[in-house]
Amino acid sequence: MPKIIPIKELKNTSDISEMCHRTDEPIYVTKNGYGDMVIMSMESYESQMKRIKMYEDIETSEAQIKEGKVKDARKSLASMRERYGL
Repeated sequence: MPKIIPIKELKNTSDISEMCHRTDEPIYVTKNGYGDMVIMSMESYESQMKRIKMYEDIETSEAQIKEGKVKDARKSLASMRERYGL
């Protein structure tokens, strides 16, 4: 379940930091009863960014496949072996 806190609680930086590290979920900060910001630990943020990058790479790969920008795996491996003396 998402954690939601009012912006005035950001004064307690140690408590907020501890809260961020106890959960993998972001903490939603409200201002005047409306969503304003989202905070999370660096570890959670970096994990999310890696996941987003992976999905972007998959999307790029799928587009390349649709465009026919593919190589035969055996030919590519043979070329690499020849190039690097493997």
